[in-house]
Amino acid sequence: MDHSTGKPGYFRNVLVRLCLFCVVIVCCRFAYVVTLKGETCDLGDFCFFSLPENLNVISGVGQLAGSVSAVMTTENAGKSAPAKPKLPDLWANKDFQKSAQFYSSVFEDLVAEGFLNPNSKTLCVETPMGADVYALREIGVADSVGIYKKGSKPLVITGKAVKQPFEDDTFDFIFSGAGMIDKSLKPGDFAAEICRTLKPEGFLVVHTGSNDTYSFNSFLHLFNCCTLIKSRNIDGFDSTIREIVMKKDGFVEEKVSDSKNNCRHVPDYKMKLIRKAEPLIKEEPKKPWITLKKNAQSIKYLSSMADISFKQRYVYVDVGSRSYGSSIVSWFKKQYPKQNKTFEIYAVEADKTFHGQYKEKKGVTLLPYAAWVKNETLSFEINQDPGHKDVAKGRGMGRIQPVESSSESASEVDVIQGFDFAEWLMSAVSEKDYVVMKMDVEGTEFDLIPRLIETGAICLIDEVFLECHYNRWQKCCPGERSSKYPNTYSQCLDLFTSLRESGVLVHQWW
Repeated sequence: MDHSTGKPGYFRNVLVRLCLFCVVIVCCRFAYVVTLKGETCDLGDFCFFSLPENLNVISGVGQLAGSVSAVMTTENAGKSAPAKPKLPDLWANKDFQKSAQFYSSVFEDLVAEGFLNPNSKTLCVETPMGADVYALREIGVADSVGIYKKGSKPLVITGKAVKQPFEDDTFDFIFSGAGMIDKSLKPGDFAAEICRTLKPEGFLVVHTGSNDTYSFNSFLHLFNCCTLIKSRNIDGFDSTIREIVMKKDGFVEEKVSDSKNNCRHVPDYKMKLIRKAEPLIKEEPKKPWITLKKNAQSIKYLSSMADISFKQRYVYVDVGSRSYGSSIVSWFKKQYPKQNKTFEIYAVEADKTFHGQYKEKKGVTLLPYAAWVKNETLSFEINQDPGHKDVAKGRGMGRIQPVESSSESASEVDVIQGFDFAEWLMSAVSEKDYVVMKMDVEGTEFDLIPRLIETGAICLIDEVFLECHYNRWQKCCPGERSSKYPNTYSQCLDLFTSLRESGVLVHQWW
């Protein structure tokens, strides 16, 4: 038998099988690259279809300007953690591409309007992936870098918005996108650092999700180093966002708040909020202790009508706080809508009986004095129920303008220190802060409120809960009025009305 004809067939079969095996390997690798690796692969891996280093993976956008060596580095930035996933995969990610395309269109508009140019030294603040930095470089702004708590080189280095690793007056242009300032726990520090690192005459552009007028004006107060250039609404990824463009003043000095000037003209946005508030009770209630308590249920809180995010601090001042559990715990901590903000609390209470309750209360500062119109020594009279077992609960409200003691009730008179409440308020808070005040001072409101208005300190308070004391009907005796307070309900109503007409969001309290 002739075996010579079988050898070519054997080798042919081997070659065919080898080719088929190679085809299978190529197909498997191609499927892996496309389905799992996002249409590319790491350049250091075994790869049949590796991308050129300078290939743009985002359709419709120009090539990445400059090389990775153009990344700005700093000795103070520290070592950044390796990005996950690796950069080629991150840049091919659909979310990254979508973000980069959006930011490219935003920056191209800013270039056309003259706020940004290719020679601008640029910083993107709080950018996790660096899509905005990528977009800047692709449109030709090569000297661009981002900062985030976890770096992602070469686009983003390690740094915090509230503590940037850069010198003063470093950047010509600073950008904060994705509403990152809305999410900041310290918007005041966020703004201060931008003011520090932005050059005079430099531009700041911020994207925020907050669109109400109250928060917009709060935002402007934070950036008092800058002048507003323009504000507009643009289409974001999933919703409309506000783009704010500001320019840093050429000569920057700390702008001193003039409370009196702030009160001369009431902004329209404040009056609109006041008109949304619950109406004042025009007619004197026959059972005020019931009517005013019910009225509290219909109160429209400022923090339920507006976004309070862009405030430097959050402060609650309880004037006439009495015990710690009286209104701080029972009302403010439990019921006031705080929008997840942490408030500093000041308790103003002259009665030394309650002082011990505040010694170990975190976040609460006790002012053990009487709120008054000037600094002076005062007499403080307290009516007390001698038969009450609990001294604190049986203790009446203290008054710094005492009346003659009645023979039917026991009273004591202490010598206390009064302080100028308006002056203290102006030194403790600013127009950048969100300030809520509750006042229950047993008739002294007719002295304190005019003083607050006269000094302009009232305009530093965003919301007031005021209990007004007048010669109301007595529980015990129908048809009889209490002689404890000289003012009438009509005078109380005039006090509330004048405050609202002056732009103060005040509520009738009990």
